[in-house]
Amino acid sequence: MANINRNLIRRVWALTREYWFSQEKWMARGLLAVIVALNLTHVYILVLITEWYNTFYNIIQNYEKDKFFGSLGEFSVLATANIVVVVYQLYLRQMLEIKWRRWMTDRYLNTWLDDQNFYRMQLFDKRTDNPDQRISEDLRLFASTTLGLSLGLLKSVVTLGSFVLVLWGLSGPLAVFLGFTTVVIPGYLVWFALGYAIIGTWLTHKIGRPLIGLNFDQQRFEADFRFSLVRLRENSESVAFYRGEEQEHAGFGRRFSRVVHNFRQLMQRQKQLTWFTAGYSQFALIFPFLVATPRYFAGEIKLGGLMQISSAFGRVQDALSFFVDSYTQLAEWRAVVNRLTGFIENMEGVKEAAASLETGIQVAGYGGPTFKVRDLDVRLPNGDLLLEKVNVELNAGDALLVNGPSGAGKSTLMRAFAGLWPFGSGVIDIPKQQKTMFVPQKAYLPLGTLREVLLYPDATQSITESEIQEIMAQCRLEWLADQLERVEDWSHVLSLGEQQRIAFARVLLQRPKWLFLDEATSALDEATEKLLYKLVREKLKDSTIVSVGHRSTLNAFHSMKLTLEGEQGKWHMLR
Repeated sequence: MANINRNLIRRVWALTREYWFSQEKWMARGLLAVIVALNLTHVYILVLITEWYNTFYNIIQNYEKDKFFGSLGEFSVLATANIVVVVYQLYLRQMLEIKWRRWMTDRYLNTWLDDQNFYRMQLFDKRTDNPDQRISEDLRLFASTTLGLSLGLLKSVVTLGSFVLVLWGLSGPLAVFLGFTTVVIPGYLVWFALGYAIIGTWLTHKIGRPLIGLNFDQQRFEADFRFSLVRLRENSESVAFYRGEEQEHAGFGRRFSRVVHNFRQLMQRQKQLTWFTAGYSQFALIFPFLVATPRYFAGEIKLGGLMQISSAFGRVQDALSFFVDSYTQLAEWRAVVNRLTGFIENMEGVKEAAASLETGIQVAGYGGPTFKVRDLDVRLPNGDLLLEKVNVELNAGDALLVNGPSGAGKSTLMRAFAGLWPFGSGVIDIPKQQKTMFVPQKAYLPLGTLREVLLYPDATQSITESEIQEIMAQCRLEWLADQLERVEDWSHVLSLGEQQRIAFARVLLQRPKWLFLDEATSALDEATEKLLYKLVREKLKDSTIVSVGHRSTLNAFHSMKLTLEGEQGKWHMLR
């Protein structure tokens, strides 16, 4: 248990320390200091209200009508101050929460996107499920729950310290007769409150401990189900063509059944915990009267003292019962901590795994004018050889066509050229400080305006609207020329052929010196394919082109051909 707690503390510290020591540290610490001060002020007001109970109920007991309305006025001042403190405490806490979440989201996004980690995690790491949910939902829960629990714990500690003193002074001694001996217990109400809370905390932990694992699984199953729905939306046309609704529905049912099954386990466990915590809380309302009324009936305290004891005991019991009241939230928070730390550790592990491939494919920029592939071996992740000793040298203006049977490794070779495929050995030299563009078979169209889609990945380029419209017309996209500022999910608006024409428009607008096309015209008819390649060859005369394709019509636009034979890593080159 101690090792588990130390491990949890280490994980939480790893998640929190960087923000509190970042460039925003003084703002964050200052805001936290104000929130803590408001917390302490709130506890102080509660102490004053507890003292007011004594005075007010004694006034009622003594029929002191002349003091009644004055006492109500005093309460109005305390209540107003309490409301102001509670409102601004919540407001400032939410302000700190969103600032912390924004900082953490930016950090996680940087780590996820850095060095193409988002792609490499699919190659090296199969343990990290739904990174989108961890960045969006888990970070929100972590910032909110960490602040809520830590400030709640602080308030409980301060409340305990303040009201223990009040309760100690009010409770007096208790004489307990044990045979021929009398044992006097000073401040007995404090010990009753402490014992009540300790027993409640221990039982709560015994009943609620399985909630930690159940909450972890629930978040994972919910994210899996949500992701499957998003996948259908993104591929709705393909599913509709295949008439795959029945199989999709079955898949949704399987994933949702996991959600339901785990949730039912959560329900059962939370029901057991709620039985206990609800009973615990209700009995706590009468418990102080049970232990304090003997002194009241003995005439040792008045009604005001009894009510003050009830209020103070309730505050002490609430403070000591922080763990009981927050257990469900603590279980959810611990699951979130495990998911986030596992995510960041796996991302770091992917970086280390990629760096540890000392014999892996090395892609380096250099100052020369040529693109060189030297002794390149391309392997599958399991070590099987795909291509052996590939050597290619391309100069400015050259055009190379890569072809071969399906499964021979054409797209994998392109991934190696792009630095995405680490499995293998050899060196790939690309001239540095010259624009390089890789165009996959299915063009990626980001969410945003059509202008941003055409200029992706650098939407800040200074290209005039007339230049964009001219290129669109040349690529047979003239019907979209007046919609540059229209925001759409363009991947669902445009057909695959139109998306490939968008990709060629990008090429002509951004004018790369080194252009790699991976079956970038597979959805186009031969006439449109010929038009687009002709445009590229005419407008980018000094650019080097490497194309992957099957059609013989591509031969006319390439001066060299690299054929992958699809067996034992063999290939041959024709010039």
